[in-house]
This record gives sequence, C-alpha cells and structure tokens, in this order.
Amino acid sequence: MELLPNPCAKVEGLKRALAIVILVVMLFAAGAECRRKRHSDIIRYSAISCRAYSASVTEFGGVGDGITLNTMAFQAAINYLSQYEAQGGSQLFVPPGRWLTGSFNLTSQFTLYLHRDAVLLASQDESDWPLIDPLPSYGRGRDAVGGRYGSLLFGTNLTDIVITGDNGTIDGQGELWWQKFRGGQLNYTRPYLIEIMYSDKVQISNLTLLNSPSWNVHPVYSSNVIVQGITILAPTNSPNTDGINPDSCTNTKIEDCYIVSGDDCVAVKSGWDEYGIAYGMPTKQLVIRRLTCISPTSAVIALGSEMSGGIEDVRAEDILAINSESGVRIKTAIGRGGYVKDIYVKGMTMRTMKWVFWMTGNYGSHADNNYDPNALPLIQNINYRDMVAENVTMAARLEGIAGDPFTGICISNVTIGLAQKPKKLQWNCTDISGISSSVVPQPCNALPNQGPEKLPACNFPEDRLSIDEVEAQVCSYERKHW
Repeated sequence: MELLPNPCAKVEGLKRALAIVILVVMLFAAGAECRRKRHSDIIRYSAISCRAYSASVTEFGGVGDGITLNTMAFQAAINYLSQYEAQGGSQLFVPPGRWLTGSFNLTSQFTLYLHRDAVLLASQDESDWPLIDPLPSYGRGRDAVGGRYGSLLFGTNLTDIVITGDNGTIDGQGELWWQKFRGGQLNYTRPYLIEIMYSDKVQISNLTLLNSPSWNVHPVYSSNVIVQGITILAPTNSPNTDGINPDSCTNTKIEDCYIVSGDDCVAVKSGWDEYGIAYGMPTKQLVIRRLTCISPTSAVIALGSEMSGGIEDVRAEDILAINSESGVRIKTAIGRGGYVKDIYVKGMTMRTMKWVFWMTGNYGSHADNNYDPNALPLIQNINYRDMVAENVTMAARLEGIAGDPFTGICISNVTIGLAQKPKKLQWNCTDISGISSSVVPQPCNALPNQGPEKLPACNFPEDRLSIDEVEAQVCSYERKHW
C-alpha cells in the first residue's frame, strides 16, 4: 500500500523552520541590543592619568540603598586595588545609588569615579570618623584644642590621585555637625569632605559637594594640585563651610568652580601663628580662574588668616562674585608672622558687595597664648586691575598694622557702583601705601592717583605656571553589568 505524505508532518516542519528563523532573528537582535548597551556603558572622562585595572564597589559588598553602611566595602576595594600601584594603577567605580559611608583612605596611582547618579552620603555617626592628629602647622584642631576627625575622603603621602565623576555627588549631611558645633558639643574639630596631605599629582574634578560638616576641599602640604569643575553648595549661614582651601601647597590650579558657602569660597592658608612659622611651608604658585561665588558673610578669595608659613605668587582672574561680603580679603594679625606678597587679581566682576577690597591686620583668633607678639606679617605687592562692581556698600577697608604697614598696593582700572544707601566714607585706609590709576570712586590719599597713563602699573604675570602645562588624558571605564 502506498503511503501518502502526512499533511500534519508538513505543518510541523514549517513550524520548526519558522521557529528557527524567529530564533535567529531574536538572537541577532539581542546581540545587536547587547552590543548597543555595552557601547553605551563605556564611560569616558578626563584625567591626569588613566588606569590599567578597574573594579566597582559592588564587587566588594557595597550596597547603594542609602541605609547600608559601606565604609568597609570602600576600604576593602581600595586596599585590594592598591596592589596595582606599580602595575598601571587602578580605578574604583561608584555606580548609581546612595552610598552611606564613613571616612575611608585612598591609595596612590588611583582614581575614584562617581557616576552622575551616585551619591556618597556621609555618616552622621561620630564613631564612623576616626580621630587623627592636628596638623603640625596648626598645633591644634581648628574648632577645638587637640585632635580632629578624619575627612570623608582622606589620603596622605600619595602620588597620582584622582577623585572625579560625571558630576556625581558627595553629601556631607552636615546639619547635625553644625548644630553640635554651635551648641559647643564637640570635643574635636569637625571633618572635611576631602583632605589630601603630603601628596603630589592630585586631581579633584567634576563633582557636586553638598553640606560639608566644615571645609569642603583641603589639599595640604601637597604639590601639583588641580581642583576643577566643582560645584559646592551649603547654606549661607552654615559655619565654616569654606569651599576650597589650598594650605601650604605649591603649584595649584583652581578653575571653573561654582561655590555657595557659609564662609570663604577660596581660602588660601599656610599655618597658624608659631606653629605655621616653625613649619615654614608656604602656599605659592596658585592660579584661580573662572570662579563664581556667593557668600554673603565672607570673602570670595581670602588670603589667611592662617598664613604664618607665607603666601606668594597667587594669580586670580575672571572671577564673578554675587551677594558676597568682600571680593578679595587679606586676613592677618600681630603674632602671625609670615607674609602675603606678589598677589595678582584681574578681570573680577562683583554684584552686591559689602566691600570690594578688605585687608585687616587685627584679625586675632590665635591658636593659643604662646604666639610671638614680635612676629609681624609682611604684606606687599598686592595688585588689582580691570574690575567692575555694582551695588556696593563700601569700596574698601584697608587696615594695616601700626609700625608694620601694608605696602605696594596697586589698584588700576576699577569702577565701583554704589548701593542706594552707601557708607559716607568709601575708602577707609590706615597703615597702608601704594598707588591707583583710573579708579572710581577716588581712593584714599594713601593710594594716590597716577593718572590714566599708569593703567598698566598693576602687574599680572605673563608667564604660565607649570600646573597649566599638565595635559589631561581621555580615560574610560567599562561597566561589567548593564
């Protein structure tokens, strides 16, 4: 008997063939989608150095739920990655999430990268912040006698360290610290958000820093430092939330930053009274440019008051100040010793200011009573040019020290528009000397007008600092999960 073809078998065969076609199409599409996602998860960023090895904090038990404490995960990851210091360095990736953590230490040849949706949340438990010794150039803590809490991100004796991100956030959750400080409830100095000590080749960039317990960024006893593209935000009544404080540092660049602060936006320092004099490490070769600042109770740029190791060769340009107490302020006192010299400022725009220029030789605030009353500070060669201000209460308050005048002050091409109810005395000058040229309103007699032909009198260096010659590289991190 002849067997006829089974029509059901044909249908089943067509079904299998169609299934295979669909499967192939799906696999191809999935592969294309996978390749697309993989490509989109290659994160590129600019840094002074790129790294050979990478890891994510999640590989070390990190949990970004805003509740789990991740201090041990961060420290374990960094300790593990430190083995690659001499093998091309390493980078630690912090993915999207809210990462609660206490203080942890960084390592050399290392990059910490925060994703744009990553937030480091500083623990509000004091036990998560180790106590460390006071800075030798200060002799004591800044808030209290004795030690201090280590910073959230801390590093010492490092080489080639990068802290960066795609505008990722570090939130210091400082309100509790501010309350305790105001209530006199702290026995030690409050922590900073980022402090790097005794280090060389440092980059801190492209981050948002919120609500620091105290100072935000504090490079100290370090060289070749870049602070770039940082947004710093704190309530304008928060205590001592300074923005960026280069302290006894050489060859530093601060640029393209936006700062709203309860204290000075940039405070240049070098040690306190007899401790700073003995340590003798100045801050020098500092460039500050394209800074926007709001600080109703403090300065946009402050030099001091802790300046006992010396401050020299500071170059600031293209600065915008809004609703701030003073544009540039020099703070010192008898007993400080040290010097502030060779300061150059140009291209500054100010809107709603209490003072444009402020220098004071009676700042006080000594570390202790053992300071030398014969240690007089040297303030000389201070240059301001090409500046415009509006809605200003008082043009200048310039107060030197009797028997130790501030000299070589030069102010050129400056126009100051006054507020509706300005001070009657616009220039208050004591124990200072210098010159002026094309300044409105007319300065005090201690700064005699040299006429428009002396407009170029206030120098601004034409040479470039070596930190400006540092070239960034395009680095990358490929996420392992997507």
